[in-house]
Amino acid sequence: MSKLNRIAGVLACLWVLSGCGAPAGGPARAAGPAEPSGTEKIAGLWGFEKVLGPRARGPISLDGRGGEWRGSVAGYGAPVRREGDSLGFIVPQVGEFRGHITADGKRIFGHWIQPESEINSIAYASPVQLTDVADNVWRGNLVPFDERISFYALIRRGEKSALTAIIRNPERNWFNGRVYDVAVKNGSVVFTNGQQRLEGTYDPETDRLALPLMDNAPPVSLTRRDASHAAGFYPRPPSSSRYDSRPPAAEDDGWMTASPEAVGLDPEPLRALVEKIIGADQGAEPIKIQALLVARHGTLVLEEYFYGFDASRPHDTRSAGKTIAPILLGMALEQSGHFKPGDLVASVFPEYQPFAHLDDSKKRMTVKDLLTMTSGLACDDNDDSSPGGEDRMQQQTGQPDWYKFVLDLPMAAPPGGNRAVYCTAALNLVGGVVRNATRTWLPRYFDERLARPLQFGVYHMNLMPTREAYMGGGIYIRPRDVLKLGQLYLSGGTWNGHRIVSREWVEESTRAYSKFAPAFDFDTDHEYGYAWHIHHLTANGKTHRIYAAEGNGGQMVIVIPDLDMVVGFNGGAYAQFSRWYRWLHELVPQYIFPAAR
Repeated sequence: MSKLNRIAGVLACLWVLSGCGAPAGGPARAAGPAEPSGTEKIAGLWGFEKVLGPRARGPISLDGRGGEWRGSVAGYGAPVRREGDSLGFIVPQVGEFRGHITADGKRIFGHWIQPESEINSIAYASPVQLTDVADNVWRGNLVPFDERISFYALIRRGEKSALTAIIRNPERNWFNGRVYDVAVKNGSVVFTNGQQRLEGTYDPETDRLALPLMDNAPPVSLTRRDASHAAGFYPRPPSSSRYDSRPPAAEDDGWMTASPEAVGLDPEPLRALVEKIIGADQGAEPIKIQALLVARHGTLVLEEYFYGFDASRPHDTRSAGKTIAPILLGMALEQSGHFKPGDLVASVFPEYQPFAHLDDSKKRMTVKDLLTMTSGLACDDNDDSSPGGEDRMQQQTGQPDWYKFVLDLPMAAPPGGNRAVYCTAALNLVGGVVRNATRTWLPRYFDERLARPLQFGVYHMNLMPTREAYMGGGIYIRPRDVLKLGQLYLSGGTWNGHRIVSREWVEESTRAYSKFAPAFDFDTDHEYGYAWHIHHLTANGKTHRIYAAEGNGGQMVIVIPDLDMVVGFNGGAYAQFSRWYRWLHELVPQYIFPAAR
């Protein structure tokens, strides 16, 4: 069953139940004079939003009184299984709790695993902390992963009075900035762009536009919107084109906050960048930056959100999340004492032997080769025919253990060397190295060793079919928190004076080991460390060596050591590599570097 078909079934049910109404709190019709008749009547902005939430949320408790321990969440109950300090319970089709109790018995730290999401069929693990409220009774609050889906259609007059439209899907950018010609006849509305044809309807009595925006799904019922009720379409309300700068709010998350001036930054280039984002023509191709953060000297000085995002909403990190695996590996190697990057991959995974396609090249492959995208495996995410590409790995059903999947791939080249080939499956295997070195479930290790020490808020860790964490990217983290990964490395492995990872590992991780060839005319050969991209960017005659975690759509954590700065972008330019990649190569030199006095 295809992903879009799965979504179709879910949304069909939602739309029927909702009566295809406007979102709560928003008007179905924009304020202003009545629309004229004819084709002009459908001109304007239309929108649809839904939140697809799981059943389990809110209070969660464990009760250890009496003979049988019980767990409960959202009105569901189940017996608790115990083994040492580990505790857990399963509610079929609702979710699973996995946790462990502290030595003093006062708290239980764990994760709630919710079923596969409706849109992308991925299970997520969200952190939960329970505190004792009575003898052998612990309670906490579950904040699960909520998927969102929205569509916006802007219809307006183009050349020669013809109607044109753009359709936007902020969460996944499914329509990729395409422009459609629009024809209206007898209530039928047809969108065409040479590659795609969408035939919908317009009902003048209800003033609703229905479009078939997803395969095999009922038409999406869009309601008319004004600027105040289209947060996912506009970066800010159009009346807010002038940026009202304010220091980031101080939260209990470890960040010190101040104004840019307090850390020696000129606020005007930063103001100009924010105004560039909010002033872009939304009818053309906007700058799809959804979060922009800047820290200097360990202090957060700029924190701005766009397109309906805010500080409390975790953002998909895509491949920027790959950097987490090497961070955890550095901790695991120090903890275990008997693993090192030069170890042979075959020796780290004895439980998966024998490997398919085992030849001399595969026998020589090391953990370092996985870290630096030089594994030599037949795995190239930029080649649709590659047997080990990420999409192929995730869509196949023959091998649910993705560690075994990649270990059984044939070799396409000898391992090592300095030519990087982008292979997510190999980097994900680094998570397996961490698991085997620590003998710990990865979400627990991540929470204990990184998320809690860095004072993370809520996050949602995506899981493989085996319910182990997927370290190839895609974890949802608050932008304030993901920026801490850059600050951690900029500070030599410490956060607010506390050692998290060794300085030696930070230095080793950010050295250049391999290179990617230029992708665009504005790009140059860039180097690669342990899941950190290394660039040399020039502005005003000065070249800065930076390293960055980078992900599809514009998810970036950019470390600028010689300016003592960390910059964070989150974006929605998915599958538009040439657009979001320019944020690093153009916006940073044009606006960020000049701000540093």
